[in-house]
Amino acid sequence: MTEFGLAFAPLAPLWLIGLFAILATVLVVAALILRRRGAILRALVFTVLLGALANPSLVEERRDSLRDVVAVVLDHSASQNFGDRRAQTEAARAALGEALKGLDNVEVRFIDAGAVGACQSDCPGTTGESEGGDGTRLFSALNAGLADVASERLGGIIMVTDGVVHDIPPSLAAAGLKAPLHALITGHAGERDRRMVLVEAPRFGLIGKDIIFTVKVEEANGPGDPVTVVVRRDGEVVTRVLARPGEPVKIPLRLSHGGRNVLEFDAEPMPGELTEINNKAVAMVEGVRDHLKVLLVSGEPNPGERAWRNLLKSDANVELVHFTILRPPEKQDGTPIRELALIAFPTAELFGRKIVDFDLILFDRYSNMGLLPPAYFDNIVKYVRDGGAMAIIAGPNFAEPEGLYYTPIGKIIPARPTGQVSEGPFRAALSQIGERHPVTRDLPGSQSKPPAWSEWFRQEQATSLRGASVLTGAKDAPLLVLSREGKGRVGLLLTDQSWLWARGYEGGGPYVDLMRRVAHWLMKEPELEEEALRATARGRDLTVERQSLSEQSGKARVTAPSGKTQDVTLAAAGPGLFRANLKAEEFGLYRVSQGELTALVNVGPENPLEYREVVSTPEKLRPLAEASGGSVRRIGAPGTAAISMPRIVAMRDSPVYAGSDYIGIRRTEASVARGVKLTPLAVGLFGLLVLLGALVAAWAWEGRRTKASPSGG
Repeated sequence: MTEFGLAFAPLAPLWLIGLFAILATVLVVAALILRRRGAILRALVFTVLLGALANPSLVEERRDSLRDVVAVVLDHSASQNFGDRRAQTEAARAALGEALKGLDNVEVRFIDAGAVGACQSDCPGTTGESEGGDGTRLFSALNAGLADVASERLGGIIMVTDGVVHDIPPSLAAAGLKAPLHALITGHAGERDRRMVLVEAPRFGLIGKDIIFTVKVEEANGPGDPVTVVVRRDGEVVTRVLARPGEPVKIPLRLSHGGRNVLEFDAEPMPGELTEINNKAVAMVEGVRDHLKVLLVSGEPNPGERAWRNLLKSDANVELVHFTILRPPEKQDGTPIRELALIAFPTAELFGRKIVDFDLILFDRYSNMGLLPPAYFDNIVKYVRDGGAMAIIAGPNFAEPEGLYYTPIGKIIPARPTGQVSEGPFRAALSQIGERHPVTRDLPGSQSKPPAWSEWFRQEQATSLRGASVLTGAKDAPLLVLSREGKGRVGLLLTDQSWLWARGYEGGGPYVDLMRRVAHWLMKEPELEEEALRATARGRDLTVERQSLSEQSGKARVTAPSGKTQDVTLAAAGPGLFRANLKAEEFGLYRVSQGELTALVNVGPENPLEYREVVSTPEKLRPLAEASGGSVRRIGAPGTAAISMPRIVAMRDSPVYAGSDYIGIRRTEASVARGVKLTPLAVGLFGLLVLLGALVAAWAWEGRRTKASPSGG
C-alpha cells in the first residue's frame, strides 16, 4: 500500500517567511484595490517565492497493514474454582480460539489473569493461578499483556470471568484502552452463598480483659434464618452465638495469653452454597499485659532482696508490692508497736481476697514464722493450680522444719530438700534438659565448658520430684527446677546467691536474662513454652517449628484452607528445635498439628478479598462494557457445565459492537511504514522553471503594458 503527502523543510526562519508573506499580501491587495494590471501575476510570483522558501517535498510512503489485536482475558482466580466455572472457562477458551481463527488479519492474545505478563495465542493453556489474596485483577493483567501493543491496534477485549473483578477502572480510556469490551460470565444465575464478615476487629487487646468484636453474616439467595456462629480461640471453641443475616452482632472475647491470638468466627454451612471457605473470618490479635502485678515477700534481710527489687522495679510495666518480714512475732522486746512497722502486714487481704489479682507471687528466703495461717497457704496452692505463678528463692532455712516445703505449699514445690546445704564455690551449668529448654537455651556464656559465669557459694541440696531441672549446681544437684502444677506454674531456685551475678562479681552472669525468662515462663509467655508447635508465614513460604524437650520430633500434619492435608518431616535445627519449610499453595488459614499440639497461621491476607464475594454477577462489568459499545452476557447453561457462545464478527467503526447473538471486534486499519521517498518540489530544475516562468510572465505582461501606454495617450 502506497500513500502520498506533502512535507515542508523551510529554508528561512518561519518569522521571516511570515513577514515576507504579509508584505506580499499588502502589495497584492493594494494593486488589486488600485486596479493595477499584473496584480494577479505579481501574486503568482510572490506565491512561488514563498513556496520556494517553504521548500515543499512530495512524500511517498510504502506501508504494510498490521493485524488487529484481540485480547482474550481468562480469569483463573480462586473463585473460578467453584462449581462449573473452571470447565466453562476452558470450554470458552477453546471456542474463542476457533472463532477468532476464522477472522482474517487478527492476532489473538490469551492473557491469564493469574500469570505474570501475557500469554500469546500459541501458549499451551494457562501459566498460573491467583489464589485470592489481592482479589481478581483482570485489568492489571490486561495492561501487562498488551504492554507491547499500540492502542490503535486493539480491536477488542473479551473477558471470560465470573464477573467479580476488583480493579475495574472508571472507563476504558482511563486505563489507556480504546476498544469494545465484552464480558462472558461463567457460573449460573441464582447461586447461593453465605459468608462471614468482620465489621470491627481490634488488633490489640489486654490479657484478661474483654474486647469486643463485631461480626455479620451475609447471604446471597439464602433463607435468611438465624445462623449459629462458632467462635474459636487458638483452635479451641470458646463460645457460640446466633446471628441473623445482615445484622451486626457484637461478641465479647477475652485473650488468654500474650503474643498472637488467632480468633476464628465460623458460620454454619448453608445447604447448596457455592463454597464454605468464606464462612470463616479470621482475626489476629496481639495480647498485651496492662500491668504485671507482682507480690514479693522477703524473709530475713539479705543481699539478694535488693537485686530482685531492682530487677522488678526496672520494668515500668511491673506493679510491685513488696513486704519484708524484719521481726518474727515471737520476738518480744521493749520496741514500741508504732515503731515496728508503718502498717500491719495485710495477710488477710493479700492472701485472701486479692490473691487472684497478682500475676506472680515471689517468696525470697521466706520461712514460716507463724505469720501465715495454714488456710492462707492453702489459698496459695489453689491460686497456683487455678492458673497462677509462684517462684521460690530458697535460703538456708528451706530445709529446716519452718521451711516452706513443710507448709501446705510443699504439695506444689517440685523438689524435696535433703536437709543438707552445700557450702563452697560451684558454677551453675545447663542440664541436658536445660540445653533444650527455651528458658535456659542459649543463655549468654553457656556455650563454653564450664560456662563463663561467676561462682556461687551456697546451694540447698534437694531431690527433684517433678518438672524440669534446667540448671545444675554443686554435685550436679538440681539448682533451678521449673514445674507445671494444675493450670499454673512453679519455679524453684535452690540458692540465694544469684545476686552475685547482678553485682558483677568476677564477671557476673546472665542474671537479668535468666530471671526475666523464668518470670515470663511462669506467666505463660508463648515463646518460652517448652513443648510448643509454631507456624509462621512469609509470603508463600510456610515454616513449621517444634519446640520440645525430647530428642526427636517426628512428623507434623499441615491442613490447608481447602481441607487438603500433607505430612511434613521436622528436621533438627538446634537443641530442642525442629523445623520444616514448605510452599503454601493457597491463601487462608493453615492448621498445623502434632499430637495434642496445634498451631494456626494465616498465609496472605487474613480474609482474602477473593473470597468475600463468590457469587457470579454480570452487573459489575456492565457499565464499563456498554460504555465502550460492548456487552455482558452469561454463557453458562442452567444446571450443566455446557456453555452457549455468541458469534464473533468484524465491524467498522460503530457505536455498538454487540447484538443478541453476536459480539463484534473493531477493524482498526492500523499500518506501519516500510519505506519513505521524498521528492523536493521547490528546488532543482522543476522549481527553477516555475520561478523563472512566473518572473518571465510578469515581465512580459508589464512590458506589453508599457508599450501600449503611448498609443493609448
